[in-house]
Amino acid sequence: MDNNVVEQITNTWPQDTSIEAFRRTWILEGEPLWERVFAVHHERMQIKNGKTALRNLQKIFTCTFRLANSQGFHSMSLRDLSRETQISMGGLYAYIGSKSDLASAIEAVVRQTIDDVMSDLEQYQLDPYQRLKAVISADLYMNHIMHPWYYFCFIEAKGLDKAQREAAIEMELKFDQRLEEICQQGIKSGVFRYDGDTALLASSTTAMLQQWYLKRWKFQHLKVGITDYAAFVFQHVLTSLNYQSQVSDPLSLRSQA
Repeated sequence: MDNNVVEQITNTWPQDTSIEAFRRTWILEGEPLWERVFAVHHERMQIKNGKTALRNLQKIFTCTFRLANSQGFHSMSLRDLSRETQISMGGLYAYIGSKSDLASAIEAVVRQTIDDVMSDLEQYQLDPYQRLKAVISADLYMNHIMHPWYYFCFIEAKGLDKAQREAAIEMELKFDQRLEEICQQGIKSGVFRYDGDTALLASSTTAMLQQWYLKRWKFQHLKVGITDYAAFVFQHVLTSLNYQSQVSDPLSLRSQA
């Protein structure tokens, strides 16, 4: 393969699993994020003007996260949100019909983002090692970039209505199943050697990933950055799976670097 082509491939997500490569492919902050929110939520809104909607959606969700963190979503009222955003109650109702509607939109944005990123990975037909690394890295990067969204879905889950709680649970179980499938694929192909409970391994890996947005203060105290933590989680899972590199292809070696 031409060296320039190899260089281009290895510098592109998901062959390059750095957060810089991920950010180049998936822009999950700033205006693109609010465009994503609008795309997910616009059918429930009375406002159809895109530019106006993006500005106010940013106010509504940013203030929701701030109020939820300071007083809890359960005790927050739409009147509190109206004061915080400086959007009238009538204006607010043009975007959200209720607190339940607001919580549902937050969960839907997170779920849709995860589905988009993970579904996109499937088209690359990565081997189990590369796929596991990309899935672990992608999940960490998403919850790092969209921290308030993930934190809300986890912390406020108990206070949501039944349908929203079930959706949040289903979202986590689906990710567990994806990890378990990769482990089983690697075991079947001989890349991994593991005779334990793959469902439990997948679940414990998800819990490790969740620590990044639940315990950010702890990692800041330890002076651990996201690149280091992604490498730590990946290596921990590889060790559990008794992985030993048998790769000889230079391109594959570079993608594992």
